[in-house]
Amino acid sequence: MRFLGGLVVFAFLFSSVRAAPQMPRSWRKQGPIPTAADAIAVAVRLWSPIYGADHIAHERPYHATLKDGVWTVSGSIPRGAVGGAAILKIRKSDGEVLFLSHYK
Repeated sequence: MRFLGGLVVFAFLFSSVRAAPQMPRSWRKQGPIPTAADAIAVAVRLWSPIYGADHIAHERPYHATLKDGVWTVSGSIPRGAVGGAAILKIRKSDGEVLFLSHYK
């Protein structure tokens, strides 16, 4: 009986985990990303086919910050709007995509 209860809890937890979007191998390394504008351009190019170009366009303005050699690019949501924004973490030196998601 204890095993069955554990199995039910495991199944619930496993079913609530969302898979990250699968990125084609060609997306994993973009080449050096020297500026915030370059980081934003890469982010928009990668987000658009996954989340929809119109949806991503509504998340302007985009923000890019550099910390420890990693660009973090995020979209914006209007004040009072429900939902979240897209986010991308990409290494400056070689453009390796470290994280890509969209918050709800």
